[in-house]
Amino acid sequence: MFDCIIVGAGPAGISASLYLARANKKVLVLYYNEAQVEKAHKIDNYYGFVDGISGNDLYNNGIKQAINLGVDVLQEEVLDIKIDMDMHYQVNTLNNQYTSKTLIIATGNKKLRPNIKGIIEFEGKGISYCAICDGFFYRKKKLAVLGASEYAISEANELNNITDDITILTNGEKLNGSTKFNVIDKKIKEIKGDVKIRNVEFEDGSTFEIDGLFIAIGSAGGIDFAKKLGLMVENDNIVVDENMKTNIDGLYACGNITGGLLQVGKAVYEGSLAGLSAIKYINENK
Repeated sequence: MFDCIIVGAGPAGISASLYLARANKKVLVLYYNEAQVEKAHKIDNYYGFVDGISGNDLYNNGIKQAINLGVDVLQEEVLDIKIDMDMHYQVNTLNNQYTSKTLIIATGNKKLRPNIKGIIEFEGKGISYCAICDGFFYRKKKLAVLGASEYAISEANELNNITDDITILTNGEKLNGSTKFNVIDKKIKEIKGDVKIRNVEFEDGSTFEIDGLFIAIGSAGGIDFAKKLGLMVENDNIVVDENMKTNIDGLYACGNITGGLLQVGKAVYEGSLAGLSAIKYINENK
């Protein structure tokens, strides 16, 4: 049992971990994909670096600093997060499950909407980004999951609770993992329908009839987790209060996932505040 699990190892997540570690809390940081700060060629507007610093160096230095303070930092893909009956957070990765008293989402804000004609038009009209949120409305229907990663397979498994007619559409990519579901690896040309989605047209001219399409591109992000957990979301950002608390006790969010100024300074501040808030919650709920 960890005191806190932090999803994301960028400036926000690592800053939160530093405060928790210094308060003698047991902390786990999980990260998987490239952080947004890593892509910065040079950062010269952040305090303390006379000649600037590359985003990659700042990112890796932060991880080393956390490890030196005793934080467990693991590169594992998070597939799902749930809350158990004791209000503990169960974080499921590809190969493991971890439990904690508090959770901080600091994943950055990736918006992975595929560039396919019809996707935007049919969002909310048969196209969804959350299997656990919207799957109930498609009981015993013919469904497809768009994606080629373990996350797509995980979403298909979630949908398997409400229907056994599920196909994974990889949009021309090779599926990264094994599955019991039907897989179509053709490149998609367009999503078609009338008042709601009706079929997928592939570039070879063939079509595939479906009642619903669930988007699961790449790995799960902060907004994916937020929707499944029932967090308040506004304009693709997690809503937090002045202490970085979400609408669920013991659950915090910080950094780009909360919107606002997308800068390292803001991420560090919010991460620090989220860490301090988590410490207070842990101490008050021993």
